[in-house]
Amino acid sequence: MQPGRVAGAAEAAEPDPMGRVWTVPNLISMARLAGVPVFLWLVLGPRSAVADWWAVGLLIAAGLSDWLDGKIARALGQTSRLGQLLDPAADRLYIVATVIALAVRAIIPWWLVIALAVREVVMAVVLLVLRRHGWGSLQVSFVGKAATLALLYAFPLLFLGAHPASYAEAARVAGWAFAIWGSALYWCSGFLYIVQARRLIAAGPPAGPQSAGPPGPGPQGQGHQSQEPPTERSTAQP
Repeated sequence: MQPGRVAGAAEAAEPDPMGRVWTVPNLISMARLAGVPVFLWLVLGPRSAVADWWAVGLLIAAGLSDWLDGKIARALGQTSRLGQLLDPAADRLYIVATVIALAVRAIIPWWLVIALAVREVVMAVVLLVLRRHGWGSLQVSFVGKAATLALLYAFPLLFLGAHPASYAEAARVAGWAFAIWGSALYWCSGFLYIVQARRLIAAGPPAGPQSAGPPGPGPQGQGHQSQEPPTERSTAQP
């Protein structure tokens, strides 16, 4: 057997590092996903100040774990395709769950829920069009990160603002400030993603395979490390 063939076989036998599943960042993302039904039960079940404080603590823990798994993924070189899916999925689920819970509790109006939901539908259509042209995920914009961060600040404050306590008024004012700015930035980032998608489509089909997945909304998660498609044309910024 020729040495070249042996080397080629050894290279082919090496596992794909991006195909790993049981990594530390992925386990953190899975734990964050498992916390979504717990959060919903805390908010919609007991409906007490104590349960709301536990729900706020869970939101804070989810935000910190989102930052932590990204740090670990970069430090240990454990970025994976599964992580690129789990991380933004967890961020979106927490946003959706929190917005719906706030609306059910009549803390925010349903029109705000609809405004955020329509933005998600628009982005889903944009990503579908991109995939039909051979592209995968879009680059995560700073505006999108800022929007998600503002919304993640807004939700716990709005929960606390609904309590009959001395801190309620200040929490409600600050929460609505973050909610308004976060929603505006969320739509602004959507328009920027649309501009980016139009540029990619105008540039023609990509030269190589693209990673599939939505633009992650979270600020620091592992799903944001390999969002850029590998070709030069994919780096066009809005």
